[in-house]
Formats: sequence, structure tokens, C-alpha cells
Amino acid sequence: MPASETTRERLMSAAFALFEERGYEAASVEDIAARAGVGRTTAFRQFGSKEALIFPDHRALLRRADARLSAASAEAIPAEVISVATSVFDHYLAEGDRARARYRLTTSVPVLRDFETTTVSRYVRLFSAHLDRAMPDDWNGSLRAEMFANAVVTAHNHVLRRWLRGDTDDPKPDLMEALALPWTILHGTPKVQTAVIVMTTDEPIESLGPRLRTVIADAAPKRP
Repeated sequence: MPASETTRERLMSAAFALFEERGYEAASVEDIAARAGVGRTTAFRQFGSKEALIFPDHRALLRRADARLSAASAEAIPAEVISVATSVFDHYLAEGDRARARYRLTTSVPVLRDFETTTVSRYVRLFSAHLDRAMPDDWNGSLRAEMFANAVVTAHNHVLRRWLRGDTDDPKPDLMEALALPWTILHGTPKVQTAVIVMTTDEPIESLGPRLRTVIADAAPKRP
């Protein structure tokens, strides 16, 4: 492993350990650097802030998402948004205990909760901007793009939080089910349709009425 990656990993491990031991506010960058065996300048050069030590990969994930969506054709963008959300989810799963430690911190430290909220909003804006290319060029298209983007991020975060809390050990099936829901924003929900057939006959309308009512009653869904 390259030295820079080793230093990065040591700094993140030191940060999470100190935040758990002392609390976020009580652990300084100097403390983290000392625990990792590097200088304060090295710590700032690697991450720039304490918040970035908690969310070390969010900028890289956003850049990769932007590049992937930029390369997609307009008609493929909605599916690519789902794929990006799935890949981000897989990233958190791969982090394992570190992702759970981050969750404990963000639920208890307001500044980190705000940082996380800002990060989430960046995904929504990124998805919305790309989805606009796949929608009709009118206010309704922009509305559906924004609704789809928000729905995807909400579905992702809902299932992720369940896993982080320990409510499920196998979150991927739940994620696939949750990410299927936003599609209704683009395509609508299936509707029950009624077929009306018009034909001519020599029979009087009075005799047809009762027979038509019988046919309609037989075709109607039966209640359990």
C-alpha cells in the first residue's frame, strides 16, 4: 500500500478512536495527528478539517457519480441514478463498523449532522441536474426530475439507516425494493382500465339491458 494511503488510513482510524473515547469536540486535529504518528500539517493536507475525517470519501463519491451520469445517454439517466445510489450504498456496507461509528457520531453531534445533511442535498442536486436531461423541457419535467432525485436519496437513506441501527443484517433486498418505488414518479402507477365495446344489433335496447348488466357483473372483480 502506498505511504500516502497508509497515512490516510492511520489518520481516519485515530480520528474515529479519539472521537469515541473523548467525544468529537474534545478531540483536536493535533490529538488525532499525534495518535496517528504524523504532524498536524500532514493531517490538514490529507483532509483539511475534522469533518472531512468523518466523511473522507464524500467528494470522491460525488465526482464519480457526476462522471458516470455525464457519460450516460439521456434515456439511461434514471437507471444510472439508481445504479449510483446502489454503488454508494455498497460503499457504506464495505466500511462496516466505521460506517456505524459515523452514524453514532452524526446522530449525537449537531455540526456533523449538518455536514451530513449538506452532503445529502448535494446528491439530490446532482441527480436532479442530470435527470433534467431525461425529462420533457417544461415545468412538469423539472418537477418529476426533482421528485425522482429526492425519492431515490430518501429510499437509499431509509434502508441505510435501518442497517446502521442494526435493524437488518441483509439490507440489499430491502434496498432493491425501496429503489423500485421512485419509478412510479416517472411512469405512474398501473391503472385498471375498462373496455367499452360498441356494436349494432337488431334486438331492442330493453332486452339488451339486463343481459349487459349480467355480463358486467360477471366481469367485475370478486370481493373475498
